[in-house]
Amino acid sequence: MVGLLNLSCLGLGYVLLRNWIGAAVCWIATAVLLVMALPADVDGVPLGLLAGYGVFLLLAAADGARRGLRATLRIGDSFRRLALPLALVLLAVPAGGSLAYGAARDEAKEQALLERLAAADELVKSADGLAFDKAEPIYRRALADYQDLGIGHAGSRAGKLVPARLDAYYTTVSGPYEKKEYCAAIAPLKHLRELPGTFDKDLLGARPAKTDEPLAHSLYECGTAALGVQTANPPASESLNALYDTFPKSVHATRVEPAVRAAIKTRTTALTGGAAPCDTTNELRALRSSLDNMTDPAVEGATKEAASAVQKGDFSCGTFQFRSKDFGDAGKTMTQYAKDYPNSPQAAHARSIAIAAEIAEEEPEAGKKLPPAEVPGGGRMVMVVSNDGPGSVELLYTGPMTGKVTLKACGTCTKYSSLIPRGGKVKACTGPSSKYPKATLLLPAGDYHFLQKRAATGTSTAGDTKSSKAKIESGYSYTNCLYVTSLF
Repeated sequence: MVGLLNLSCLGLGYVLLRNWIGAAVCWIATAVLLVMALPADVDGVPLGLLAGYGVFLLLAAADGARRGLRATLRIGDSFRRLALPLALVLLAVPAGGSLAYGAARDEAKEQALLERLAAADELVKSADGLAFDKAEPIYRRALADYQDLGIGHAGSRAGKLVPARLDAYYTTVSGPYEKKEYCAAIAPLKHLRELPGTFDKDLLGARPAKTDEPLAHSLYECGTAALGVQTANPPASESLNALYDTFPKSVHATRVEPAVRAAIKTRTTALTGGAAPCDTTNELRALRSSLDNMTDPAVEGATKEAASAVQKGDFSCGTFQFRSKDFGDAGKTMTQYAKDYPNSPQAAHARSIAIAAEIAEEEPEAGKKLPPAEVPGGGRMVMVVSNDGPGSVELLYTGPMTGKVTLKACGTCTKYSSLIPRGGKVKACTGPSSKYPKATLLLPAGDYHFLQKRAATGTSTAGDTKSSKAKIESGYSYTNCLYVTSLF
């Protein structure tokens, strides 16, 4: 009886024997165990402590039994009859305590798992609104916890909440799509769609498949919005190629080709009478570049339309620059046009505009109006141009007719001094006619502007570039002597 009472963890056997020291030792041992064990946590009581306490109880029971057998107890018969059953009943104290502790420990585990779930929820919340490349590592950490809770602790309260958390996760990550931020939505939606490669498929269920439509829509909207935008990131071709490759049968893939043609038509229309044809042309060039990088045959026809629109835009840009007196850029644009489209019906006109623009840079009056696209008919007057100067010379002219001619260098010709007596004049081209390289121009009547550009001869002198103008009248022939003057 004394031994059983000591097994109750309360040292009651020693109390019965009035062995207060033994009872106190039992109380202290039990108090130490309670301090170490409570409150119950996930890890529970260390195994060594439990084993040590178990050995202590057995020793206390054996020692109590030994002392009880030798002791003479002055107790009544009624107590003797109740003592042994009471001792057996009191054995329920450690057993019940063990069960209660196990239940408390299980609850602690549940709470720890719920806290872990809440921490994963906070990770998802903290990543919401960040750029996806920065948010994705945070999302991955939350997913790892969700997966472990949903699989490793599926029966726990936290594990049973994982499906709802995954629904919330898909809603959060696809937030940019709901806000119609289509380009920003592409990476998150791809992430959600590709999760079965890294996350338990059974836990995900049908969620990844539900991202197909939003992703296809986002690729279409992002790609078509980037058409004609030079700085688009991502470029239109990247998004639209991804749409064709990933969802070739989707309704959004069939919308690409009409959208591209509409974008081309809108900009082509804007070239006629538009306020900024050069900007529009740059948009068309960017659009054509995007189409050149697309591989689907559905856009081949649109690619040709874009190339034709860019050609039209280049010419419109050049004429706009000329009319805006931006002669330097007009000359560059039209010179490049003639190089890029040598077989174009407008190539000759572009070359004429480039020549007129170069003359107008020196003599703005030459840029009052565009050179005519067609050379006027009727009679032509002869103008013989001679080179009486060192180095070859290029003569540009514009008026009813625009063009240029290059004269070879005159081997025996020198510069003329500009320091001549008052009333005197330079006596250029007065030697034998055969001495000077010549070119003959046949010009319709009208007012002309000329610009001579002499090749460098080792020194820079006044007269290397010179503008002039002349009136060509019907029934006359003309001569034009090109020479160089210097200050000495």
